[in-house]
Formats: sequence, C-alpha cells, structure tokens
Amino acid sequence: MIGSVRWALASAGLGILVVGGGCSKAVLAPEDYGAAPVARPPSVDRKPTAASRNANAARMATRYLGTPYVWAGASPSGFDCSGLVSYVYAQVGVSIPHHAAQQYRHGTPVRRDGLEPGDLVFFDRLRHNGIYLGEGRFIHATKPGGVKIARLDDEWFRTRWVGARRL
Repeated sequence: MIGSVRWALASAGLGILVVGGGCSKAVLAPEDYGAAPVARPPSVDRKPTAASRNANAARMATRYLGTPYVWAGASPSGFDCSGLVSYVYAQVGVSIPHHAAQQYRHGTPVRRDGLEPGDLVFFDRLRHNGIYLGEGRFIHATKPGGVKIARLDDEWFRTRWVGARRL
C-alpha cells in the first residue's frame, strides 16, 4: 500500500513537471552552449531579493486575518493599520515606525498601476494604510472588522488614495 502511494505521488509530481514545463521557455545551462559552469553558493547562503521579501511579508500578513482591531496595537493580539504593517515587516527584518504618515517616508514611491505584493498602500491623508496583496487587493486593520482584505477600487479607498511605497 505504501509503495503504491509513493508511486502515485511520484507519478503525479512528474506529470505536473511535464505539463507545467510545456508553457515555459527552455533555459540552457552554461555547459549547453559551451560556457564554463558558473559556481553558485549554496542556496542557504543566498539573500532573498527585496521583491521576494516583500511578497513574503504580504503572505505573512494574511495569517492575521480576523485579528481584532486595537488602537495602537502592534501584535497578534490586536493591530491598528500601521501596527499590522510595522509588525509584519519586522518579521522579515525591516524596521519601520508604527505610524502611517511616518511609514510613508520609507522606501520608494510606486505608481498605482505598478504595485507588487508587499508594497505599502496609503489612504485618507496618510491616516490609513495596508499591504498590497496583488490583483487589486490589500490587507489592513480597520475598526470595525479588524484585519481584513479590501479592494483598491472600493469607493472609500479609491477616493482617498494617497500613494504607495516599496520597501
């Protein structure tokens, strides 16, 4: 029984690789075109890129969906909007203040049409913010409701948009 389960899992994994590889571009290794192989450090020594770190922060923020709103809260027992942002980013090694207007001073500006997961989004004269998740959605802490996901094109957020920053 265990052997057949392993075979089924291995076959499914191979099927995914074959099907998934059908739409990807072929990538040649250096030795395939006559170049010397490039020595690469072990993966544990590689530093994550800012984009992967920010995407990780966005994913991490979703762990706190449903956490209650607490004014000045910055922990899993309760968050306000900027507390959620500062807490999540601290978990990925980025220290930013616990105040939306001060957080807006960090990073680089991002146009709304260039948002990537993990970008900080700001509203209502810098009195509210959240973390962009992708596909027009972001996560934030609000009263009432606590930590939840909203859409940038919801009227309240669309009409009070200030800008975005990439850390």
